[in-house]
Amino acid sequence: MAFAQPPDRSATIGPRLDYLALVPAAAAVCYPFLLRAFHAVVRAQGARPSPLAIAGATLILGVALVLPFLALALACRPDAGPGTRRLAYAGVAAPTLFVFVGVVQALIHSPLPDELVWCALWLSIAIWAQTADSRAAATRPTVGRWRIVHGITAAVLCLFVAFHLANHLFGLIGSEAHASVMKIGRVVYRSGLGEPLLVAAMLFQVGTGVFLAWHWSAAPQGFHRTFQVASGAYLSLYILGHMNSVFIYARSFLGIPTDWNFAIGAPTGLIHDAWNIRLLPHYALGVFFVLSHLASGLRMVLIAHGVDRLAADRLWGAGVAICAFISAAIITGMCGVRIS
Repeated sequence: MAFAQPPDRSATIGPRLDYLALVPAAAAVCYPFLLRAFHAVVRAQGARPSPLAIAGATLILGVALVLPFLALALACRPDAGPGTRRLAYAGVAAPTLFVFVGVVQALIHSPLPDELVWCALWLSIAIWAQTADSRAAATRPTVGRWRIVHGITAAVLCLFVAFHLANHLFGLIGSEAHASVMKIGRVVYRSGLGEPLLVAAMLFQVGTGVFLAWHWSAAPQGFHRTFQVASGAYLSLYILGHMNSVFIYARSFLGIPTDWNFAIGAPTGLIHDAWNIRLLPHYALGVFFVLSHLASGLRMVLIAHGVDRLAADRLWGAGVAICAFISAAIITGMCGVRIS
C-alpha cells in the first residue's frame, strides 16, 4: 500500500505558493527599471532620436503604463484571498507610490538608491500578502453610511478637480495661459479659509476611501467594483503624495513656488530627466483614475436610481474612454506639445 499510494507531500511542505499572486509585486519591482531603461534610450539618442529609438522608448514606457492594469486584472481573480487581492490593489498604485518614495528619500537625505528601497518595500509587501489570512469574507462587507458620505464629499470636490484639470489643459496653449487661469483659481483654493478646508476634505476623502477599499477588498467583487476600489487605492496614495510634494517638499524643504515649472520638472522636463520620468505615469494615471473613479461612482448612483444596468455600463465605458483622452491631452501638454 505504501508503494501504491505515494505520500501526500503537501502535508509536510505546507500549502503551495500561489505564484500568480506574486505577479503584481514582481511587476512593481520591474517598474523603476523600465523607467531607467526608457531614460537610457532617450539619453543615448540625444536631441534627435532615430525612429527606431522612438519606437523602443515608446514601447518601454507603454509597458510601464500597462503594469498597473495587469495588477487590476489580477485583482479580479475570484479565487484570490484578501491578502492576494490587496497586493494586487497595491500593484495598481505602484507608479504613484514610486514618486512618493522618491520624495521621502530626498526629504530624509537617504544615501540608499530609490530602487533598493523600492525592492525592499515590495518584498515586504509580498511577504505580508502571502502570510495574511486568506479566508475571504462570507458576507458582503457592511460600510453603512460611509459610502454615502464618501460620495457626497466627492461630489463637492468635483468642483476643484474640474477646475484643476481644466487649468492643466491650458498647458496645451502655453505656460502663460496655465499661470493666468491658476492665478484666478488660487484666489479661492489658496485663501486662508479655502486651503485648510480643501486639505481637510481631501484627507477625509482619503480616510473614508481607504476604509471602504479595505472592506470591499475582503471578498471578491465584480469588475466594476474592483475597478472602483483599484482606482480609489491609486488616488489615496496620489493625494497623500501630492500634498507631501507640494506642502512639505516644495514649500517647506525647497522653498519654491508650486507652479507650472514645478509640475513639469523644469528646466529638464519630464522626458529627459532620470528622476522626472517617473512623474509622467504618475500624472497620466492620476488624471485617468480620478476621472474614471468619479465615473464609477456615477454608475452606481444611476443604477441605484433605476437606470438599466446595461445602459449604465455603456455610459461608464464611454466615460472611461473620455477620461483616457483627457489624461493623454494633459500629459501631452506637460511634455511640451502646444496647440498653435
